[in-house]
Parts: sequence; C-alpha cells; structure tokens
Amino acid sequence: MDDSYFTTPIARHVWETKYRYRNNAVVYDATIADSWRRIASTLAAGESSREYWQARFYDILHNFKFLPGGRIQAGAGTTHKVTLFNCFVMGAIPDAMDGIFNALKEGALTMQQGGGVGYDFSTLRPRGTQAYGVGSVASGPVSFMRIWDSMCATILSTGARRGAMMGTLRCDHPDIEEFIAVKQDRTQLRHFNISVLVSDDFLTAVGKDEDWLLVFPAGEHAVAGEVVLRDWPGYQHPVPCKLYKRIRARMLWEKIMRATYDYAEPGVLFIDRINQLNNLYYCERIHATNPCGEVPLPPYGACNLGSINLTQFVREPFSEQALLDMTGIGATARSAVRLLDNVIDMSNFPLAGQAAQARSSRRIGLGITGLADALMMLNLRYGSQASLQIAQSVMQTVCHAAYQASVDIAREKGSFPSFHPDKYLAGTFVRTLPEAIRNGIAQYGIRNSHLTAIAPTGTISLLANNVSSGLEPVFDSEYSRQVLGSDGNYSEYHVVDYAIACWRKMHGNASLPPAFISAHQLSPSDHLQMQAAIQPYVDQAISKTINVPTDYDFIAFRNLYQQAYDLGLKGCTTFRPNPVTGTILSRITEEQTAPHCCGLEREAD
Repeated sequence: MDDSYFTTPIARHVWETKYRYRNNAVVYDATIADSWRRIASTLAAGESSREYWQARFYDILHNFKFLPGGRIQAGAGTTHKVTLFNCFVMGAIPDAMDGIFNALKEGALTMQQGGGVGYDFSTLRPRGTQAYGVGSVASGPVSFMRIWDSMCATILSTGARRGAMMGTLRCDHPDIEEFIAVKQDRTQLRHFNISVLVSDDFLTAVGKDEDWLLVFPAGEHAVAGEVVLRDWPGYQHPVPCKLYKRIRARMLWEKIMRATYDYAEPGVLFIDRINQLNNLYYCERIHATNPCGEVPLPPYGACNLGSINLTQFVREPFSEQALLDMTGIGATARSAVRLLDNVIDMSNFPLAGQAAQARSSRRIGLGITGLADALMMLNLRYGSQASLQIAQSVMQTVCHAAYQASVDIAREKGSFPSFHPDKYLAGTFVRTLPEAIRNGIAQYGIRNSHLTAIAPTGTISLLANNVSSGLEPVFDSEYSRQVLGSDGNYSEYHVVDYAIACWRKMHGNASLPPAFISAHQLSPSDHLQMQAAIQPYVDQAISKTINVPTDYDFIAFRNLYQQAYDLGLKGCTTFRPNPVTGTILSRITEEQTAPHCCGLEREAD
C-alpha cells in the first residue's frame, strides 16, 4: 500500500477508521489518493466540464491542501446511506408531548446518518407550570434535554464517530438558572455542549445593574400577573409573555460566569449580533448553532464545511525568505467553493426539511486550518502583532475569493432561491465587501448565502499529519492523543505537531523552532485577539477555545466575556481545567484536560 502521504501513524488510523471507503470485506480505497479521486469524481459529476473540475478538485485535495468536512470525505461516492453535511440545527421543539418526541425522533434519524445536531430548548415551558389539557405539571426543558442525552449515548453515528449536540436556552427563560448549573454534575448531559443565548438588552441591564425579567409565552390561556411582549422562537410576531421571576441581571451574569469559570460551561452566544449580521436577516431568525458553535443556523439549517490547510502554502519554511502563497490560497478557495456548492446537490438528507433549507440558502462554510503551524513556519509567534496581521490577511483573501467565486457560479448556474438582491446587498456583513464584489452580486446574483466559517477541524487536521487545528494555537510540541476506533474503543498515540516534525527533519530532535509557543503559554487575551482579527472576514462564526490557566483571577476571567462582546465576536467559549470535563489531550509530562467542545468524537468533522 502506498503510504507516502502519511507521515504519522495517527493520520493513517484516522483515515482507516473514519474516511477509507470499504463495504464489508470489499475495500475500494486502496490509498488516500483513491479517497481523493472518489471525492473529486463524485462532486464533479454534475459539471458540464466534468473532467476539468474533477482535476481541479483532485488538485486541491491532493496532499491535504483542502480538507472537506469529514462527512464529505467519508460519504461522497459511497453506497452508504449517509449525509454529506457535518451537522444541523433542528426545527423548533413544540411545547407539547407529541411534538417533543417527534423532535427527538428527528434528532435520532439525523445522528444515525452522521450529522451532529443543535437545538434551542427555549420553546419548552418552565418547570412547575401547568400543562393544560392533561392536568399535569411541566418538568421543564432541562429534564427533556436528559432524554436527548440518553438517545445520543445509544447512537454510534457512522464508523468511529458518536453523536454531538448543542443545546441553547434564552437568558430570559425562567429555567435559565437550572440550565446554567446542570453540567456541574459530572453525570449530566455529557453528550451536550450548552450555551446561553445572551441578548444585547441583558448585557445592558448587567452594565446598569438593573433587574432582569424571566418570562415565557402565555399562549392562549389567560394569566394573572404581569405580562410583557417578547419575540420568542416558534412565533412569527412578538407574543405576550408571563413574568415568572424578577432577578438582578448582574446576579444572573455572575452565575453564568462562575459556572463557566469552574466547569467550562455554559458557553455564551451573543444572539442579537448573530442575527444582526446574518446575511439572510430578511427571511430567517436564528436561535441555535451547530455543536461546536461555528455555524449559527435557522431551523433545519445544515453545515457544509471545509478548511484550507495553510501549512501547504508556506514557501521556504523556517528560512529568512519564508512566505505565504496568498495567490495559491485564493485559487484554492475558489475551487473549494464550487466543490462545497456541489455537495448540496449530491448529499442525502435525513429529513425533507433539511434538504429544503440547504437548497434554498446553499450555505457553505469555508475556513482555514493549520494557522498556528503556518505561523511557526513563517517564524511568527502566535499572538504577536505580526501574526494577527497575517491571519487577518489570510482570512480576507479567503473571504473575498470565496464571494467572487460564488458570484461567478451564480452567473453560470443561478443564485440561491432565497436571494433578494436589494435586501441581501443591504446586509451588514455584505456592505463590508469590496465594491467590485458587491457590483457583481447586483449584476449576477450570488450562489451561496453564506461562505465562511472557522470549524475546530480536530479530526481532519489529524488526517493531514497532525497540523494545528483551525485557528487554535499548537497544543504542545508533542503529546498523547486518544482517538476512538471503529470498535468503539480508544487508542492512544504519541503525536508530534506537524510544524515541529518539519523543523526536526531540518535541524534534528534537540531543539524547537524559535517561534514555537504552546497554547498554555499564551494569555487568554492573545486567544481573543486572534479570534477578533479574523471575525470581520467570517460571515458565520468561529469555533475557538480561550484557554485559561487554573490560577487565573475570576474578575479578569469575567472581563474576558465583556472583551469578546466589545471586540465584535459572536460568541465566546473558555476552558479552565476542572474536575468534571474529561481528558482527550495529554502532555507528555503533565496531564491537561481538553477543551469541553473538542473531544474528537464530538466534533463536527
């Protein structure tokens, strides 16, 4: 077998267990190059110039230059009944028993085909309220999340990948305090990432030390007491909501911050900003994200992800002449947009609603991976001003190339069905695009409503010989990593970071590159600044974990979330080592607990 593309045992393991096409005893992919040919030929099948695009797709896949989402790599061109979409946000959960369990069934069917799922549980009435019609008392959204958690625990999605879920709740839901605290128990909701939907009004109330109202729609039933109008998921217009509790906004914020400081959850999503910056603000409302938070989606929305591996565009690495091939990055982005756009037409969908939503918006999420390794190979220290500038330039190149490619495809194949020229061009993000691209959209339309997102890419980055994941810093020069096998058991591998391995080939094993810096050597502010540097060129969101030392001061920690908001981010996830979250990564000499959202079997790839 030709294994020249694999330089690490863990990369081969990932390919063998997750992405190599075999059907029972029949092996179709003899080599990784066969996998690339399978993906390229399948996704070029509908093109009028099929051979041309098959060659272009193979070229960007070759040597791991472009890494499509794991569902694409595992499913494209196979006979497996799977979706090519990494994850979904499910439909609104009706506040009735039959609707709740139908939503549970939809989630199970989606995870069975390999898709992670996100849900907003804000539509479920609070614990202790009357369930009209049956004379019983509601048990609240957290109790139903436990049912989802049990369902997820039983499903082995596809191969060596278990289901992943995101659960969100509004900051004004009466059960928000229970939601905040639930994962402080190590036995609770272990298959969920959870995030609070934080509104601008709530942060204003925190700043002014005002009261905060916890409310829920009154529905058709007359209620005693104070009633206020609120926008609420599941309703087209503002709805009368009953006031259940009045609390100090700062007290609730303190509870969120304390839980996150001590237990790494919940995360925070700045939901008003997400909706204000949504390119489809004019026809949809977002209340949840995919499991790792990089793609905010409407009900039944889907993630179609892929990442450009920046390490493959560094020329003369570690030398004084080291540079990044921006032209090559832009060209790869343009081909990747067409590849991902074709995924929409080639994929199965677990549910009809998911197919309809994907085809009406044609969302894709093109991102980057290997940023930290590329910076090291360019002799730039992650977190330095120069590193922020190069990261921003890279993302600007990817964004603008992607939008131009989408305009070009629209000229050839037509715009996405939900495209409305005037409203789309009036969008806050779209207004920041170069005039030439905006003129192109006005003249020819655009194929995809959204084009950029930064995923965690842990598994596909391992496939590419352990390049650094997404925009995250290098965890360490070498460490142990556990990965799930097709038999459901974990294997542990000693791994060396890709850039470190390249350096050692040139200089021997005794030293580290001058620009090397590990995740635990960076300040939390360094992490935030890197996320903020590229956010202006990401039309969706960014999966990023802000590593926080154990001895970090709580007041400084709490201020990180205010900084994240002030920097224009759409959400924030921090990780401070704690006794509840499990371990995936270990340093060789010192155990280090993994970020809560980044266990390999819980990622979106």
